[in-house]
Amino acid sequence: MEPRAEKLPRPRVEALDEILGTPFKVLDDGMVRLVDYMGDDAAVVQAARVSYGAGTKKVSDDRGLIRYLLRHRHTTPFEMCELKLHVRVPMDAWRQWIRHRTASVNEYSTRYSVAIDAAQQTASDQWRTQSVDNKQGSADSLPLETGQGFSESEAAFQQRARDLYQERIEAGVAREQARKDLPLCTYTEAYWKVNLHNLLHFLALRMDQHAQQEIRDYATIIGREIVARWVPLTWEAFEDYRFGALHLSATETDILAAVGAGDIEAAQAIARDAGWLKISAKTGNLLRNRERMEVEAKLQRLNLTVPWQS
Repeated sequence: MEPRAEKLPRPRVEALDEILGTPFKVLDDGMVRLVDYMGDDAAVVQAARVSYGAGTKKVSDDRGLIRYLLRHRHTTPFEMCELKLHVRVPMDAWRQWIRHRTASVNEYSTRYSVAIDAAQQTASDQWRTQSVDNKQGSADSLPLETGQGFSESEAAFQQRARDLYQERIEAGVAREQARKDLPLCTYTEAYWKVNLHNLLHFLALRMDQHAQQEIRDYATIIGREIVARWVPLTWEAFEDYRFGALHLSATETDILAAVGAGDIEAAQAIARDAGWLKISAKTGNLLRNRERMEVEAKLQRLNLTVPWQS
């Protein structure tokens, strides 16, 4: 007796087909475009219900299952879907991007080809100050007059670096050596193929407000212009359970429970035991503590009292 084998159609997403190959502009000269895709929301469900095949459940059932899978971190079904993107991105942002070692990547080679003649330029109103609270982050914008001076010197530096590179190329210097003084603002291009599970992890980190603005711009385009069209049920669940959610540690949960019960002293004691309420001998104020600051933000988001500020 031959095994039962039903022919399954290739998943097509009309909203995604409409933008296939269309570049989305990012920054001043960057872009993201969808090259190809595999799977859709139904493919996630199909993988989870492997014995059912396709078309056996209602959309409402599919939505419920996808939300269950994402909520409880059952990740394998999401790995059955993939995107292939073509990106054009400054090298400094690309360095952060490529740290996500969960994708297949092929990047433009400046050993084989002449470097892309484009560099990211910063507008006068886009220069940012260093964050006081976050050593790797930025804060407010610099004054426009100050930014204008930086933009002008940036343009002059970029042009000189490109001229130096071009002089070496025309003199016959090997491309692999001629490139060494190109600035990190130089654009590179790559094909980036990633499954949906790893893509959602990338987006959760790089769309976050603490991510560098430049890579956040890329992540936002990928998420809201591509992924949201591709797998709308998964995207809805991602925004609900991952991107827009609050995650609580055991200690934070205990503090919230104490605050909810109106027991401020108990909440303070829990925070004190966690080492969050140490006092500076010099100023008499609370010492800076990253964990405490994070739970304060969560309490404020929930309109709850911060017990050590009451």
